[in-house]
Amino acid sequence: MSLEVEEVARAGVARIQATGAGRPDVALILGSGLGHIADRVENAIRVPASDMPGYPPSTVEGHEGVFVMGRIEGVSVAVLSGRIHGYEGHSPPVLGIPARILCALGPKTLMLTNAAGGIVEDFRPGDLMLISDHLNLTTRSPLQGVNVDEWGPRFPDMTEVYSADLRAQARTEAATLGLGLREGVYAWVPGPQYETPAEIRMLRTLGADAVGMSTVPEATIASHMGLSVLAVSVISNQAAGMSGKRLSHDEVLAACATAGQKLGELLVRLVASFRTGG
Repeated sequence: MSLEVEEVARAGVARIQATGAGRPDVALILGSGLGHIADRVENAIRVPASDMPGYPPSTVEGHEGVFVMGRIEGVSVAVLSGRIHGYEGHSPPVLGIPARILCALGPKTLMLTNAAGGIVEDFRPGDLMLISDHLNLTTRSPLQGVNVDEWGPRFPDMTEVYSADLRAQARTEAATLGLGLREGVYAWVPGPQYETPAEIRMLRTLGADAVGMSTVPEATIASHMGLSVLAVSVISNQAAGMSGKRLSHDEVLAACATAGQKLGELLVRLVASFRTGG
């Protein structure tokens, strides 16, 4: 990690702490078209990422770029509505800045959401998939560069990036809500172009169940810093070559708008479980 990136992350933490917001119990990063979940935060303190010196801007529709501090169901939270992506031109360490800021605020858990293309034949738009593991197919890591020992080890273990306990809790809460919740491996690809049918066949052979252009950097950072991680994909479309349709970002946003309500209910119940020691 370059000194500049470390300074940007620390400045972001200082900017949020200057608002008087306390230490969050849970942090969340919201993906494409899912920013409305931040509207559930009570007593919200909003800090636009643009107010943070050196913070990398997001240029993608559906990614607002604002930190929201407050409470959900009585639990202290820090929410980032909108993320940055490698295809916007950001270097690997820069991709880690948003998660570094959230994790350095002191939560024990990071929850992530994204929109993903479904590779499994029976996945349909609007399905929810718990991420059990990932494939990093970008050759990029947010841990590249000089390591900051205060934040984590030089060579972190990645055996269980996505907490088995949190996934079990998510399955329990989903069952209570009557929601179907799939589980699978997420493949991170660079983008911004969608995958070709041949690439989807390759990903299926490699063991991927869904594919997208985000999430893995934040999960890697959180794991590096010792947090428990939960990640949920909204299946926004069947991947290339599976449905006979052309893919578009508008389709992604529409699917997230449809599935966003049920994902929001699931996240609220998961956050609330921390109030009772879950």
